[in-house]
Amino acid sequence: MQVAVEFIYDTAFSISDELLYTRWLTACAVKFEATSIDLAIAFMDDEALHALNVKHLNHDTFTDIITFDDSVGSDVVANIAISVDRVFANADKFSQSFDNEMIRVISHGLLHCLGFDDKTDLDKEKMKKSEEACIKLFHVEQKPTNYVS
Repeated sequence: MQVAVEFIYDTAFSISDELLYTRWLTACAVKFEATSIDLAIAFMDDEALHALNVKHLNHDTFTDIITFDDSVGSDVVANIAISVDRVFANADKFSQSFDNEMIRVISHGLLHCLGFDDKTDLDKEKMKKSEEACIKLFHVEQKPTNYVS
């Protein structure tokens, strides 16, 4: 499988082991039958992601992730923007660790590129189960000792 993953940091946050995340994203892509992945994942604050949300989607709300999906068939090509501020807030809101919430959000973006949606209750349930499968891949197969920053 051809794999390219770029991590872009517009905040003080950074992933401690980019190779680990690249291997994990590759494992998720293989599990869901992608043939290649080309991802740019940008980490930013609430204000920066809000500005993208308004400019590109005409949504005047805060969000944790925006996926700009240019995938063709099973070839995943996307720019993913993540608000580190929202990930922290949602981790607290849902009683999750920051690390697990970040893994969930990243997998959510990838899954959108693989054809998953979250508009209906049924779609949300399928997305959640698939996120959980990706999270399990991270924890069980990757066995990291230090997830993120």
